[in-house]
Amino acid sequence: MTISWKSVGATNVGRRRRGNEDAYVTDPARGIFLVADGMGGHAAGEIASELVATTVARALAEAYDAGATGEALVRVLRGASHTAHDAIVNCCDDDERYSGMGTTLTVCVVDHQGHCWIGHIGDSRLYRLRDGTLQQITHDHTWVQREVDEGRLSNDAAQGHSLSHILTRVLSEDSDPDMDVLSDTVRPGDRLLLATDGLYNMIDGPTIGTLLASSEPLAKIATSLIRAANRAGGADNITVVIVNVEEG
Repeated sequence: MTISWKSVGATNVGRRRRGNEDAYVTDPARGIFLVADGMGGHAAGEIASELVATTVARALAEAYDAGATGEALVRVLRGASHTAHDAIVNCCDDDERYSGMGTTLTVCVVDHQGHCWIGHIGDSRLYRLRDGTLQQITHDHTWVQREVDEGRLSNDAAQGHSLSHILTRVLSEDSDPDMDVLSDTVRPGDRLLLATDGLYNMIDGPTIGTLLASSEPLAKIATSLIRAANRAGGADNITVVIVNVEEG
């Protein structure tokens, strides 16, 4: 069985930020989708996320056009993270105002045979809605998540923790890129959601799942997710990319 997909992306500044430091890419012709959440003063976060999004999307598009798949695509993903890191370093070297800037990155590539390759660093997320159940596919690179993983903090205590914003991995000039690269499968009926933390820090998983499962057009679902996050406070920029997997 072969698959196809439809997709949509949307971003919003939220209710408390002056600028939007998120970036996203949807390239449905090639099955490339990503979100990035930048950080840093003097608009540096916006520059970091856009720079990384553009660099990684370009590398993957070139690889797709050259016929890369499987392990070759995994190598491209890893290589693209290093290329993006180098681009950040060069930007910081050229202008000291951007020193210390960085960004998260969550990227997903799907093919028509139902294979899915995921690259992830930071705390943006990839979710999959399958048979009515929402599953978080990526694993947050945060101090709080590390404490949970090592048994020093419960899941309940982690919710809303004051240090939940501290990242343990990020694409920046200060550290070598350490990207998780995963492989998975998708099937008709699945719905993928890539999102920055401005979404899931405002609304919980069950609410995200309910909104994502709507039969409304994808653009309306994206709007509903963003509206819900803003109604809950809109403390950060909010970005979502939705991919609906279909037969054919």
